[in-house]
Amino acid sequence: MDELKKVTVQILNAFTENDKGGNPAGVVLNADVLSHENKLEIAKKVGLSETAFVSGSKTADFKLDFYTPTKQIAHCGHATIATFSYLKQKGLLKGKTSSKETIDGNRKIEIQGELAFMEQLVPSYVDPSEKEEDILKSLGLVKTDLLPNAPLKVVNTGNSFLLIAVKNAEVLQQITPDFDAIQNISDEFDLIGYYVFTTDSETASDVTTRMFAPRYGILEEAGTGMAAGPLASYLYDVLQIKKTSFQIQQGKYMSPSSPSAITVKLELENDKITSLMAGGKGVLARQMVIDVF
Repeated sequence: MDELKKVTVQILNAFTENDKGGNPAGVVLNADVLSHENKLEIAKKVGLSETAFVSGSKTADFKLDFYTPTKQIAHCGHATIATFSYLKQKGLLKGKTSSKETIDGNRKIEIQGELAFMEQLVPSYVDPSEKEEDILKSLGLVKTDLLPNAPLKVVNTGNSFLLIAVKNAEVLQQITPDFDAIQNISDEFDLIGYYVFTTDSETASDVTTRMFAPRYGILEEAGTGMAAGPLASYLYDVLQIKKTSFQIQQGKYMSPSSPSAITVKLELENDKITSLMAGGKGVLARQMVIDVF
């Protein structure tokens, strides 16, 4: 007979804006004894978009495995921020730098006060314009809703997202997603999802965004660190907004609203992005105890 395990899951809101809102993620420490099947079962029972499982690593400070309710994924921004914020709060991080091992390689982590930042890869770009009509239709948009001179791009800094720039906040708010169509296009381009944004931000943020990822069981998400890196890269490389730090707001137009604040810092050499770090704050919300066999 299999032994019953009681697993404690910390629920943290990552990328909080003034300690409110944010995107909840599960964090499980000491996950070495859990199997792949255990982790999938726990993530399903937690019911959030992602849960991070933390175990020992021989190549980094910690090994992180990320699970949605349906599958394992290589990276998750908000669950990374939730994890390292919690490790800092628990006194398990001593310095200002750390690292994570993932199934897709190792990444650096920086701690600045109460904020955690995670390394992402140099951006790569794919042109999806042959599917522009289908992409717009999947959001209930027409060509005139787009920001002029802002082409659609699939951008990857570790995961691929389709970036879509709309002309103002009203268009962003009134999007009517067709999730089946979004999933089909996401399958075709191997996307995590769509990241739709406007530079017509009503706050101190540089952009306001919405993220749709039905392929991973996420209809809309409040804060997506792995999409923020591609967006900051797009703002710099494609829209030619020559800044080294971008403030990204997400989740404002969800129902209920859950505004998130993500900071992305770019490092440059000869006007080219050589590395980037995306981060924010994680706030502990509650605990769950889950039984698994």
